[in-house]
Amino acid sequence: MLVQPYLFFNGRCEEAISFYRDTLGAEVVAIMRYKDNPHSPPPGMVPEGWGDKIMHSSLNIGGSNVMASDRPQSAEPGFAGFSLSLSLEDEGKGAKIFAALAEAGQVRMPFEKTFFAKRFGVVADKFGVGWMIHVAS
Repeated sequence: MLVQPYLFFNGRCEEAISFYRDTLGAEVVAIMRYKDNPHSPPPGMVPEGWGDKIMHSSLNIGGSNVMASDRPQSAEPGFAGFSLSLSLEDEGKGAKIFAALAEAGQVRMPFEKTFFAKRFGVVADKFGVGWMIHVAS
C-alpha cells in the first residue's frame, strides 16, 4: 500500500507548482488541464473559464510523489489537520528551504536546534500548506 498526499488549490495550483519547483526543486511529472478532459463535466461542476486550470498534476519532491489540482468551489479554503514533512541532511539547505517557504507564509515554529534534531521548524507557506523541516542529529 502506498499513501500519497493530494493537495487541492482553489484556482492557484499552477502558481503552487511553480513555487514548489523553484523552492523545493520539484519535478513536474504530469499536468492535465480541465480543457483536456474528453468528457464534459456535469453542469456547474467546473466554473466558467476554468479550462486552463489544473485538473490533476503529479510532482516528484525529493523522491516522493505529491499530487495536486484546482478544486472548484472548495468548501473551505486552505489546509488543516496535516503538514508535509521534509527530511534533510544539510542544515544550510534546510534553512534556505525553510526561509523560502516562510516568505509570504507563517512561521509556526522557528527553524532551530531541538533535543531531537540538529534543526527543526514548522511553517505554513503562502498557500496555507503546512511544512515541517527536519535535519537529523
